[in-house]
Amino acid sequence: MSTERTLVLVKPDGVNRQLTGQILARIEAKGYRLAELKQVTATRAILESHYEEHVGKPFYEPLVEFMLSGPVVAAIFEGERVIEGFRSLAGTTDPTTATPGTIRGDFGRDWGEKVQQNLVHGSDSPESAEREIGIWFS
Repeated sequence: MSTERTLVLVKPDGVNRQLTGQILARIEAKGYRLAELKQVTATRAILESHYEEHVGKPFYEPLVEFMLSGPVVAAIFEGERVIEGFRSLAGTTDPTTATPGTIRGDFGRDWGEKVQQNLVHGSDSPESAEREIGIWFS
């Protein structure tokens, strides 16, 4: 089995609530290696590229607006099955139903319709990881 790479974003709600260190520590504690890290203010162009598969969906514009609302921490993590492992560690997209012990289950808040405010993003496949890393770490 080969080592994978994945993009992890700590979204503006996680950064604003000062959870970045705790989130990154959980990923490292799981045994994944932090390869690169930076805090950025996302631009509309970056977000349009990152979320291009969601253009036209009802949640697209609110998601882009939310991601523009504050700084984002972008990280590349490496390890065996890191994509699957991080997504399990993050928990389900909706923080209200995320299992306790996951990032979203422990730190997430119920924002009603604003499910995009769910602390983190992680790539969903090796192909997505490669594309997303290229967007955030070009």
